[in-house]
Amino acid sequence: MNTAADTDPIRDDSDVSQHIPVLVEPLMEWIKLPTDGIMVDATVGHGGHSGLFGQMLGPEGRLLGLDVDHNSIQRASQHLSGLSCRVELVRANFDRLADLLAERGIEKVDCILADLGFCSGQLEDVQRGLSFQKAMPLDMRLDDRLKTTAADLVNRLSQTELADLIYRYGQDRASRRIARFIVEQRQRQKITTTAELAGLICRALKAPARGHRIHPATRTFQALRIAVNDELGRLQTLLDAAPNLLKPGGMIAVISFHSLEDGMVKNDFRQKKSEGVYEVLTKKPIQPTRDEATRNPRSRSAKLRIAKRL
Repeated sequence: MNTAADTDPIRDDSDVSQHIPVLVEPLMEWIKLPTDGIMVDATVGHGGHSGLFGQMLGPEGRLLGLDVDHNSIQRASQHLSGLSCRVELVRANFDRLADLLAERGIEKVDCILADLGFCSGQLEDVQRGLSFQKAMPLDMRLDDRLKTTAADLVNRLSQTELADLIYRYGQDRASRRIARFIVEQRQRQKITTTAELAGLICRALKAPARGHRIHPATRTFQALRIAVNDELGRLQTLLDAAPNLLKPGGMIAVISFHSLEDGMVKNDFRQKKSEGVYEVLTKKPIQPTRDEATRNPRSRSAKLRIAKRL
């Protein structure tokens, strides 16, 4: 039985937003599900990973997919409709996983997978405001039900608060200079688009937008996106809850895309190993092969860590 908890219409942007699941081969090598198993895809996206793992499950198996993006839920529903297992898709953040399982009478699961990257379609979506490649509203909410946007932070926080945010979540040593430029600009006029903010950062750093391997605005945009969506706080909630949700022998697999996320997962797994809770299966993070990185450039920064519940 396939069910989707959100029925908002989906935009037909498939020509620009095909999302290729990353690190599929090592995931399939490490994680084997029983036919009657229960799989949680904490970030179902367009259903790429779920479609593969769902094929391991029979009619008695169960797949629960979560995502905060209603368009992703709709795409995943279409993609997973042919699976023989029971599929339930819920528009929710994974920090609610414990409550969602309890509501469904599920005590323990065989696997929790969290791919912390966002879909290509979200990057292309003008309303998301995630990209500095186009002029977009300065939004950055992955879940449009959230109240605070990136524009709210940029135009309301004090210079010190902005600098601290950019340094903490973006790890940009020029955070104070960037914050000063932002405050000076907003005193003249509010900053409302991604293009305005990206251009301002380039001026602050005296760095042109082109000619760099990494765009000068990348770190600031990362910092704002993390803050708007409380990404690290929600990840910590998931990591804290996971041991109580996994069956003995069950696995948690996390794919991260920047050092802050990877560091959290690494430290959590290490701590729980010392407590006798986990066996860490990946001594070092698994990264894409050269071939995968060539085929899917957005996979280049991906790091996969897997732990098994003892």
